[in-house]
Amino acid sequence: MDPNLPVPDAASQSTILTTRIQAGIRQDGWISFARFMSAALYTPGLGYYSGGARKFGEEGDFVTAPEISPLFGQALARQVAQIMAASAYEVLEVGAGTGQLACDLLLALEALDALPERYGILELSGELRPRQRALLEARAPHLASRVYWLDALPDGFSGCVVANEVLDVMPVQRVVWRADGIFERGVALQADDRMVWQDRPATGRLLAAATALRIPLPEEGEYISEICLAARAWVAEWGRRLTRGALILIDYGYPQSEYYLPSRSSGTLQCYYRHRAHDDLLAWPGLNDLTAFVDFTAVAEAAHAAELQVAGYANQASFLTDCGILDCLAAIGSPEQPAYLRAARAALRLLGPHEMGELFKVLVLSRGLEDLSWVGLRSGNRIHAL
Repeated sequence: MDPNLPVPDAASQSTILTTRIQAGIRQDGWISFARFMSAALYTPGLGYYSGGARKFGEEGDFVTAPEISPLFGQALARQVAQIMAASAYEVLEVGAGTGQLACDLLLALEALDALPERYGILELSGELRPRQRALLEARAPHLASRVYWLDALPDGFSGCVVANEVLDVMPVQRVVWRADGIFERGVALQADDRMVWQDRPATGRLLAAATALRIPLPEEGEYISEICLAARAWVAEWGRRLTRGALILIDYGYPQSEYYLPSRSSGTLQCYYRHRAHDDLLAWPGLNDLTAFVDFTAVAEAAHAAELQVAGYANQASFLTDCGILDCLAAIGSPEQPAYLRAARAALRLLGPHEMGELFKVLVLSRGLEDLSWVGLRSGNRIHAL
């Protein structure tokens, strides 16, 4: 069997989801890519993040920082502890994946004598919740009772919010700049029900956001990129709900000045299937990971408009180093020991400029913590770059 093609059971699941998406297109004549992406990733029981297939780790389609090494959570815990001490001893993790980060954070916070009274997990995937619970009960059984799950953002919250690789999977609008105007690229159906791209003039908030970017209309050809209105709205919601504390947002992306470079004329959308990148964004809905880089300037501007303070912006290497990841590594033991060597290789993946160290950024948003000397932003705060 071709390893690039899904196995029969997976193909059957994707066909069911495709039929549902086609029905929506048939009803409305056209859907935005954001709507397609939302259905492909989050349709209950069928979407990429809400179906039953394993996505995280070497057996899945991608490996996140907590899966690479517990050093990530151990370092992050120092910033989390500082935020809780200045606000409330509560943590809310958004999109907890396998639960690995929750375990690492809880154990590290316990070692720092800074355990949260409660650790909330906002998880939309019904399939992932049992995995998270099982891992917590296996790795930190004495702390599992502190963990609870949410279906939606809380009405109010004080403490520390952690979102690692969450913004990049929020549905994005595809935008096309051409000599004759600004268009939204969505999905339509051919006569044979095959899904194809189709452009419509951009309108409303999307047109306003695209116009504000001041991207020159090309004399010929087109410039394609993404705008994530969902991320802006999500941050605005936290502006209404965060009483005191901070959000730590970790993801891959750029400030706006780098996001919309002329050389990046096809956008940042990526599609992954079994660790292989490809460019067929409409293929096999529910089986492909669809993701876009984060426009951190837009997120910071939305935070400012929501009366949150933009406390800092740094690359992951600088943030984790300031949080003491090298001290955590040294605590493992002698450099000659196999455990240390394995951990050092993992740390290089987290910190290396050619790995995750520069590509991934950390944006810290806060309320009521104006006088805090942020542990993770001591030496590499690039807030000016936003």
